[in-house]
Amino acid sequence: MVSEAEKYKDEDEKEANRIAAKNGLESYAYSVKNSTSEKAFEEKVDAADRETLTKACEEAISWLDSNQSATQEEYDDKKKELESTINPIMRKFYEAGGAPGGAPGGDGAPGGFPGAGSAPSNDGPQVEEVD
Repeated sequence: MVSEAEKYKDEDEKEANRIAAKNGLESYAYSVKNSTSEKAFEEKVDAADRETLTKACEEAISWLDSNQSATQEEYDDKKKELESTINPIMRKFYEAGGAPGGAPGGDGAPGGFPGAGSAPSNDGPQVEEVD
C-alpha cells in the first residue's frame, strides 16, 4: 500500500510539473501578445518587431492547442524557443525606457520594479479576511 502511494506520488508530481510547464508557456505567450497592443509598447517598438512578437506568440498558442498532451520537456523547449524570439525585441523595448521608471530621468529604480516612485494603486484585487 505504501509502495503504491509512492508510485502514484511520483506520477502525480510528474503530471503537476508537466501542467506547470504548459501553463507557464501559455501564460508567457498570452502576456507578451497582450503587451504588443499596449500604447506604450506601440510607441517604442516598430511595427515589424510587434508583428514578429505577435506571430511568434500565435504560433506558440496554436502549438499548445494541438499538443495538449506534450511532455514537460517539450513545453520547456517550446518556451525557450519563444523566449529566443521575444527577448531581443523586449530588450530593445526596455532599453528605450519601456519599463516603468526605466526611462532616463524617471523617478523609479533602474529597470522599474513594481511600485517604484509611484503611489500605491487600488486597481488590483482586494483580499478580505474571513473568520
